[in-house]
Amino acid sequence: MRRPLYIANWKMNKTELETRAWFEGLSREDLDPDACDMAVAVPFTSLRTAAGMIAGSGAASLPVSLAAQNCHWENSGAFTGEISPRMLADLTVRFVLVGHSERRQLFGETDERVAHKVKAVAGAGMIPVLCLGETHEERDSGRTEPVAERQLRRGLEGLDIVRGECVIAYEPVWAIGTGRTATSSQIAEVHAFLRTIFAALASPEIAARTRILYGGSVNASSVASIAALPEVDGSLVGGASLDPASFLDLVRRGCAA
Repeated sequence: MRRPLYIANWKMNKTELETRAWFEGLSREDLDPDACDMAVAVPFTSLRTAAGMIAGSGAASLPVSLAAQNCHWENSGAFTGEISPRMLADLTVRFVLVGHSERRQLFGETDERVAHKVKAVAGAGMIPVLCLGETHEERDSGRTEPVAERQLRRGLEGLDIVRGECVIAYEPVWAIGTGRTATSSQIAEVHAFLRTIFAALASPEIAARTRILYGGSVNASSVASIAALPEVDGSLVGGASLDPASFLDLVRRGCAA
């Protein structure tokens, strides 16, 4: 059985003090540590504070891991403004989002750069979360599967997927930050397709244990129906994760589905 994973992606939100307050709120909540895995992708400026709160507060009794929202593919060098995998690993980061649609759409990240990052994250001992998904135009023109397959295959180039671990996050671009969520049938079709492609790249056994998350305006009202789909193993949660109580409510509903 694949253990459900819920990742809170704060994006460019929360100061260091607000980060501390979020984790203090989390520590007051009650969640079965055996129910699922959780991770929180905070801004770079909050990583050290979040790591300390996870290790030294009541949140330590919860299945919470630290995640980063992005990284460079080199461990050091003349890359002003970038953060390396080695720096993240030093802060006990476990998961790193790679290729999020906002990085692809707003900052021009290509499949090639995404692949470099996936390989670098895994090489530093962390778990890459490869994000992929189609735009509205690509879905309307019937290119959802070709786009998803291309992003998956190219994103995993150079990664030893037989030995390593990775997480896939399907996030249709047209459903992110729009309040629109893909239908259950749309999500189920793409997740099943991705697992089939992953099985061809690695093996059916590895594909069967690889977690595929759904991201795209997931909230407490929609999460149960999404989590109940057989190929969905959790969610990448944006705006609904900014309040700790609301995020844990979402996680509880997803885990109970």
